[in-house]
Amino acid sequence: MFGYLRRSPSGEEGDEGHSMQSELESYAQREGFVLERVFTEGAPGSEGAFFAMVEGIKGSDVKNVIAPSLWHFARLPGLQEAMRQHIEREIGARLWIVQGARG
Repeated sequence: MFGYLRRSPSGEEGDEGHSMQSELESYAQREGFVLERVFTEGAPGSEGAFFAMVEGIKGSDVKNVIAPSLWHFARLPGLQEAMRQHIEREIGARLWIVQGARG
């Protein structure tokens, strides 16, 4: 399983980033997976980690992606859904969301 996170725009999440990664690892273990790698977006508007994750999925046997919430993919609900569909329909991976959509 791969993980996906987006750091806060201020870059001041400190322990929160480590906490989110630990939460992903715990959730993955409870579901019977090993969290192989976590892709982390570093800057707002930069989608480099997302595309690296997509390429990683295409080039491996990994077919599951976990994220803390859909907010980590995008703030707009329509874009969140588009990214979910891209992962599930275009790539054929299952998306696991730990917390649901962030309000």
